[in-house]
Amino acid sequence: MKTIRVLKETFLSSIPLALVIIVVCGFIAPMENVLDYFKLVIGYLSVILGQTLFLVGLDASILPIGKLVGKSLIRLKKVVFVIFFGFLFGLLATVAEPALAVLSRQANMIMPLINGTMFVWILSAGIGIFVGFALFRVMKDINIKVVFAALYIALFLTIVFVPVEFVALAFDGSGATTGDVSVPFILSLGMGVSATMSRRKTNDDIFGIIGIASVGPILAVFIYGIILKAVNGGNLPPAGIYNPGAFESFAGIISSNLGEVALALLPVVIVFLPFQVFLVKLPKKEFIKILLGAITVYVGLLIFLSGIDFGFAFAGKYIGEIFLDPIRPEWFKWILLLVGFILGVAITLSEPAVTVLGDQLEEITNGHIKKMTIRITLAIGIGFASLLSIVKILTQVNILWFLVPLYAIALIMMKYTSKLFVGLAFDSGGVTGGALTSAFLTPLTLGVAQGVAAVSGESAQSILTNGFGIIAFISVTPLIAVQALGIIYDLRQEAYRKRIEEEEIIGLEQLLKETEIQDNILDELVTQTDKSISMGGDEQ
Repeated sequence: MKTIRVLKETFLSSIPLALVIIVVCGFIAPMENVLDYFKLVIGYLSVILGQTLFLVGLDASILPIGKLVGKSLIRLKKVVFVIFFGFLFGLLATVAEPALAVLSRQANMIMPLINGTMFVWILSAGIGIFVGFALFRVMKDINIKVVFAALYIALFLTIVFVPVEFVALAFDGSGATTGDVSVPFILSLGMGVSATMSRRKTNDDIFGIIGIASVGPILAVFIYGIILKAVNGGNLPPAGIYNPGAFESFAGIISSNLGEVALALLPVVIVFLPFQVFLVKLPKKEFIKILLGAITVYVGLLIFLSGIDFGFAFAGKYIGEIFLDPIRPEWFKWILLLVGFILGVAITLSEPAVTVLGDQLEEITNGHIKKMTIRITLAIGIGFASLLSIVKILTQVNILWFLVPLYAIALIMMKYTSKLFVGLAFDSGGVTGGALTSAFLTPLTLGVAQGVAAVSGESAQSILTNGFGIIAFISVTPLIAVQALGIIYDLRQEAYRKRIEEEEIIGLEQLLKETEIQDNILDELVTQTDKSISMGGDEQ
């Protein structure tokens, strides 16, 4: 029953995306090969079915593991153990992240020098290290605003030494590492530590862990790029062509993914076993349920990734390229801005990690901010992020001319935003670049970049530098959107408090007036009584 409900939700949330595909590929620019439509349909259905099984299994296995480990960490008591296991489980949860698996394939396809498996583990290690640091910050009560300011200043100072091909890819990698698996898992760890080992034990500590962790993969890819360039004598080899449609056999794709998906999920289960034996000690029935859930996650992730390889990424690339076809008028390419905005909004509303974040915010604010409010806020922000990304590609402007001002605005806004919303904003930037984003929007922008390169006569290398970056934009616009929502929320709360205080003052004044009237009446009664007594005495 639950599987059917999740399937229905997944399908309904994908309808806007399906409509865009149908309109573009069916009416605006029909595909020439009928087999391409077959690949598109199989890819789309596989993504829907795979994501459904993945989410059902996730709820039965990976999420309970995260919560159980988070609660059991407090029994270790020592800070060093908490940090170590925070690192370990942050790393392992990220290795299983489907969005990261998609991005690693895309990066390897364009630059074979980048080893896909190594790329995944390098970014996951970045997450793990900074999850440990984020937990340390919670336990030591370090000001989160100071932490974010210091991290991002250091980040942009490091960019000077990074090969240009790895800048946008690093930010995209950061967004892809925090999705459907890692976000609930890491938040579960953080909530367990915050509730028991934080000095203040307030809601402010719950958010911000994902935001801090997201910095790790960026620095990790920066270092990876610097090392690769140094190893290759200061010059990176030329990039290849992005062609996700090269795969022909769906069965062959599934077969090639069997080992890779298993390698992503097995470490999480294996490392959980010692916790089960020594700390958690679940009943046998519940432990078997978690193992069966992990198998469902495996099957779902396998189908999901195979569907992307077979037809979904192909459709995104096709839509990106056809708008730049030389036979079409010059203005036609700017329609991509509208397409990108709609896709950004639609995909964000369907991202499971965004829903998880919205549920937590509604609970923490006692319903003052509804989960749909945060989802719509993020969706609009991501819509504009997609639009800006396409503008960047069409104009071929360096991504830093966009990212530096946007991050500067986000850091300045921290001064006027409460700590709760600062943490929430940076967490939101991490969770919005999920599996669907990597599955469709990244192929779309890579297709646009490939079309721009073909029209302008640029080398394939420009596809690497110009095509990546969509997740970077998707990661920064929520920082501004959510902090703006936080400022509005705080202003409304302040106005509400003032109104309550004014009503209390008015009520108190009214009470004093009534008391004064009652005193006057009482004085009058006393006076009249005294007169009566006096008159009675005279008569006697």
